[in-house]
Amino acid sequence: QVQLVESGGGLVQAGGSLRLSCSASGRIGSTYAMGWFRQTPGKEREFLAAISRGSASRTYYANSVKGRFVISEDNTKSTAYLQMNGLKPEDTGVYYCALSERPYVSSADYPREDYYDSWGQGTQVTVSS
Repeated sequence: QVQLVESGGGLVQAGGSLRLSCSASGRIGSTYAMGWFRQTPGKEREFLAAISRGSASRTYYANSVKGRFVISEDNTKSTAYLQMNGLKPEDTGVYYCALSERPYVSSADYPREDYYDSWGQGTQVTVSS
């Protein structure tokens, strides 16, 4: 069983930056993908970014955050990061990380919540105007 713990959320002013971390523990294979999602008030949970580890390292971003958010991973720590720059009040929400050990087929899988097997509890990000 895999456990995911997010950290790094908090309160930041518009235009500021935050770096979220997602630490994975438990029985994890050598090939997996980690994704970041967020749920903003009144909206469904949305995909933000994903990174894969295995024979090929891939990153994939939602258009809404491309150019502002950067996903990365420290393989030695099984930790994924989401660097968020130029934050806006509409970025306020709960940010979740997720992990999938399913075989890679295409990047179209990354935005799908059912692609992921494990989820963290979420970390709150609040951006003030």
